[in-house]
Amino acid sequence: MAIIFMMMAAIVMSPIPSGPIAMVAGALYGPAWGTAYVVIGDEAGALLAFCIARFLGYEVMQRWPRTRPILNWLGKERSQTGLMLIVFASRLVPFISFDSISYAAGITPLSFWRFLIATLAGVIPTAYLIVKFGEVLITADSRGLMIALVLISGITLLPLRAKRLWARKP
Repeated sequence: MAIIFMMMAAIVMSPIPSGPIAMVAGALYGPAWGTAYVVIGDEAGALLAFCIARFLGYEVMQRWPRTRPILNWLGKERSQTGLMLIVFASRLVPFISFDSISYAAGITPLSFWRFLIATLAGVIPTAYLIVKFGEVLITADSRGLMIALVLISGITLLPLRAKRLWARKP
């Protein structure tokens, strides 16, 4: 429960880093349970931040005449899918602010369920890698450490690769 609540707090209160908490989860509980606890905490924290922004910021954004056309455009089905993909991709990159994305998504017309699914799908692989990295650091197996570093680097570079591929499309 402590890991889950610390992960939630790290999401809702921006200055608290969540990476070290996830690594501790891996060191204490191993990759399976550690990942489960981190994913539950990340998802709960992201949903809480999303709801805070939705209830406190969305109405304010609707009242500003200049933002209304943008929010209406973002509310279209095509844009909902795009917003969902942005949330998903941002969850795969460890150095993009998790909490900022959650709060920003809350002031867009992105539906709660789409946000929930995109966050969950993006959190699982990243959480596993960070938790696994924490476990590997404790075991001090240099081969396992190298594999974890390569996987984390690959996940971090994935959005850059996707952008290049997307730019090539006619």
